[in-house]
Amino acid sequence: MFNDIGALEVVTLVILGVLVFGPDKLPKVIQDASRFIRKVREFSESAKEDIRTELGPEFKDFEFEDLNPKTFVRKQLMDGNDDLGLKEIRESFDLRKEMAEVTDAVNGRETTAVESAGGVSGSAAITAANGSPGAPDLLKKREQPAKDDRPPFDADAT
Repeated sequence: MFNDIGALEVVTLVILGVLVFGPDKLPKVIQDASRFIRKVREFSESAKEDIRTELGPEFKDFEFEDLNPKTFVRKQLMDGNDDLGLKEIRESFDLRKEMAEVTDAVNGRETTAVESAGGVSGSAAITAANGSPGAPDLLKKREQPAKDDRPPFDADAT
């Protein structure tokens, strides 16, 4: 509870306690405060036990720390029990491979070693998406005009 209090803070609290309560009443105040903290802890432990007994045997391993959302998510999703299959999904998704396929498709290069999930290579999937093998590939780069040629001028655009 008080793990982050240093020596300077303790000395400050002692001096403040002596100034506020006086040296003769300070020990009694400390005893009363420790007795109060002990009773609050006992009360909270008995309340937790009452809740556990009321919940029944299904919740015998219930921990109140699990009500914290971060703890709940960490326990349910990140631990060894993978009921949702998230581990397989995480392992099957390779962002670098996906980005390389998209880059190859945009640049018009063939992806030889990397096959997509459907078993169709990247450029074949693009051709199939265009409709037929003879359809123009809209993702391929167009030929660059020669350096001397000026691009067409559109008077309406300026």
